[in-house]
Amino acid sequence: MSPPRLALFVLEALPNARAVRQFLVDHAAEIAFVGLSNAERPKAGGLFGQIGRHVRRSGLSILPYLIVNFGLPDLSNALFPLLGRFAPKPIPVSGTPLRTLCERHGIPVMRVDDVNGVEVADAFAAHRPDLIVSFHFDQIFSAATLTLAPLGGVNVHPSLLPRHRGPVPTVHSLAEDPQAFGVTVHRLVADIDAGAILEQEAATLPAGTSASGASVLLHERGRKLLDHVLATIARDGMPPGRLVPRLPYCPFPDAALLRSLRRRGRRVTDAHDLSDALRLNGFSPREDMRSPSRGA
Repeated sequence: MSPPRLALFVLEALPNARAVRQFLVDHAAEIAFVGLSNAERPKAGGLFGQIGRHVRRSGLSILPYLIVNFGLPDLSNALFPLLGRFAPKPIPVSGTPLRTLCERHGIPVMRVDDVNGVEVADAFAAHRPDLIVSFHFDQIFSAATLTLAPLGGVNVHPSLLPRHRGPVPTVHSLAEDPQAFGVTVHRLVADIDAGAILEQEAATLPAGTSASGASVLLHERGRKLLDHVLATIARDGMPPGRLVPRLPYCPFPDAALLRSLRRRGRRVTDAHDLSDALRLNGFSPREDMRSPSRGA
């Protein structure tokens, strides 16, 4: 069996940006099209609606996490055509936004306001991918959308599923004693992080790693697991995976959880993450910053 043609769906942000950019370059010949989630889509409440919802749940202390992980990367993506002119050359793959990489490799790319809408269905009809790959994507695929790809879909999730289903698993991993970090590649179903497990790997991270830093490291490990899963699919077809119990959903943290983390000296984001976010586009990470090789 030849490698499957991929429909890659992404919310490009600090946790996944460098890993998914490398994945796109490594698999450019297999990618049918890329869907970039519009995090500010009206259906999700728009920019200010989402910020307000997070602040009501988590308090003002969630704002640095949102800015570092999503705000600054989104801004630097928008400014890349200008800022890239002043960056050291050559700009590495890890420092080049996905949209630019897609254009460079001739891969169709679209903004996704509704993954289950008509525009996405039209893209499936036009490009005929075999498999959906979700790599840090913030929209839920319906059962009907999943049937548009003959092999269904797979997702990269930075936790040891079925633990820590939801959008910020490393925050919940950080809050536990003992901490248990890891990454899972699982089959997509029409529910959140609930499909059969295809590959999973536990990880020991450097002491003092923030929740944001953990997510960066685990997405890089997830990229390598995903490569292995795709090789298996190309050789043997889609495996059934391992079914596991469905554990409770873990949402964005509430204010009490964030206070508990601060009391214990555990950070959801820190100065290393801020530096990483500021240097995400056009610049290579400094050697003193966290990198996927640290703690491996």
